[in-house]
Amino acid sequence: MRAVAYRDRSVALRRGGAAVVLALLTALTTLGVAGSAQAATTPCSPDDATACLNVTVTVPGTGPVAGAALTVEGEAGTLEATTDAAGKAAFALTAAGDYTVTVDEGTLPAGTVLKDPAANPATVTVALGRSAGRIVQVVPPGDAGGSATESPTGGATTSPSPGASADADAGAEAEASAEASAGPGTNRYAQLLLAGTVFGVLLALASLGANLIYGTTGLSNFAHGELVTLGGMTAFMAVQWWHLPLWLAIVVATVAGAAAGWLLNTLLFAPLRRRGVGITQQMIVTIGLSLALLSAFLFAFGAQPAPIVSGISQRMQLGPVQISAQSLVSVAVALVVLAAVAFTLARTRLGRATRAVSDNPALAAATGIKVESVISRVWVASAALASLGGVLLALYLNTTRFNFGSTLLLLMFAAITLGGLGSPLGAVLGALVIGLVVELSTLVLPNDMRYASALVILILVLLLRPQGILGRAERIG
Repeated sequence: MRAVAYRDRSVALRRGGAAVVLALLTALTTLGVAGSAQAATTPCSPDDATACLNVTVTVPGTGPVAGAALTVEGEAGTLEATTDAAGKAAFALTAAGDYTVTVDEGTLPAGTVLKDPAANPATVTVALGRSAGRIVQVVPPGDAGGSATESPTGGATTSPSPGASADADAGAEAEASAEASAGPGTNRYAQLLLAGTVFGVLLALASLGANLIYGTTGLSNFAHGELVTLGGMTAFMAVQWWHLPLWLAIVVATVAGAAAGWLLNTLLFAPLRRRGVGITQQMIVTIGLSLALLSAFLFAFGAQPAPIVSGISQRMQLGPVQISAQSLVSVAVALVVLAAVAFTLARTRLGRATRAVSDNPALAAATGIKVESVISRVWVASAALASLGGVLLALYLNTTRFNFGSTLLLLMFAAITLGGLGSPLGAVLGALVIGLVVELSTLVLPNDMRYASALVILILVLLLRPQGILGRAERIG
């Protein structure tokens, strides 16, 4: 009997110990989940052992969605969080890989649904030391049918919308400008006119440099698009990797572009000119340079979109249109710079020398103008303008990418051809026309064909008025 009683007490103790251990494990698991959820709502900074996944839930034209429940599942386990007052949640992940992001539709505001229910859950690929992002758009039931996009660097991309500017690569998701989508209380035609004007002004800034180089050297620089990409990617690194303020990132990107222009002319094109290499051969060199830089950008940054800033800039209602403060600042900066370039060309000694070299290099040299010095300065200024234009265009389109500039190169060539090769003012006018045509064409054409409409204009201009709007007709033969 005593042995039986001892055995019963032993069994009871084992069962009690197991129960205590189970309770402790349950408590620890609960605390771990709670800790994960708490960590997911705090800001995340990527490092060598951590990847950040930033999710934003928003109603286009209205504002962020707070209190939306999110679940992230993948290599690092399962994390849960709810969006804060800014509609954001950040997840710190300790393992790279593919993660599924699920939004609990029951926690969305009353009377709204996901814009693209088929994309819930969605898969986002993250890498250690990098930030990835996903923006989820919430709309009234009648507006559903678009798609949210994800990016590996901070989620500032939005869904495709009519009139938005997108990447032309096959298989790449569209990168849309918020200004081109008509939200509540806007007029679609007025909104597209505004979007076309904004896009045209920013395209003019990026195109102007290519026209200055052509005017002074006769060279069509096919690597100009990569200088635009350089600006966007440098600003992305400055903000996302180096944590610099946006205004300083713009300055850094512009200086980087100027340095790149000086290096290209000093190390490559000035020696080619001294050796008497023809313009056609130099143009082929720019094509090879473009491909080399494109591959370098792909190797350094990958193929995924790279937004400069995280989150969506709040849009303001101005009569029948909406525009974000970010776009207003970008346009203001572009207009100030364009005005400064116009003043420099018209009123300064360097500007008069540049126009003289553009008109007749031999005669300019005979009058004492240092032609090579002028061309070097034009290369520096042109590359700086391209990089600045790349930053502002990336802010307008909400993202940049390794082939960002190359997809805009034909639009820039169409703009300077339409305005007149070698005419700075013509490049600005041509870019405005191209911007308006690109956006307004979405009224009758599919969104993916809007760039094609600009190329049709390029063909018509070459057939009907090869010298462009402000170009001078030249006799051949």
